[in-house]
Formats: sequence, C-alpha cells, structure tokens
Amino acid sequence: MSMTGKERAALRAEAHHLDVQVHIGHQGLTDALMMSLDDVLRTHELVKVQVARAGELSAKDAARDIAERMGAEVVQVIGRTCTVYRENPELKRGSTPPWR
Repeated sequence: MSMTGKERAALRAEAHHLDVQVHIGHQGLTDALMMSLDDVLRTHELVKVQVARAGELSAKDAARDIAERMGAEVVQVIGRTCTVYRENPELKRGSTPPWR
C-alpha cells in the first residue's frame, strides 16, 4: 500500500503546520513509545516525530522502523524530524482532516 508522489506531496504540505507530537528519547523506539505513537496515529493519522540528538537512532532509521512496525507510510524526513501517516478507516470523515 504505497502512496503516490502527489498524495505524499499533499501530506507534506499539511505536515508543515503541525507541531511535533512524539519525541523519541535516547532509549529509542521502546514499547511504551510505540504504544503512544500508535494512539496518536489512530486519532490523528498524520504525525510528526522528533528524534533526540543524544540517541544513536537517526531520523531516517526511526521513520523506517516506525513505518514497518506501525503499518504507516513515511511522508518525509528533515533533519531529526520525520513525518509518518497511517490512515484510520474508522475515523469520521468531516470537512477537515483529523490532524488539524
């Protein structure tokens, strides 16, 4: 289930205005962190994640691991911040997307 370049570009534009919602500390992708990330993805779909400088994990590696383990898509990686997207078909579709 890979998204098109056009879809990814649209999500990148949306993500530009978002605040970071999940911070990965020096311990990396712990089970607790993955559980809270799962909750945020379920309610918001589009999530910005920041990787701590102190950790050994790069934002690119974190994004790849998150996408793999969460069934999400990597929208973009800039510096120590990555943006991931996972659609939740159970969310009510209103006029504004769930991340706004």
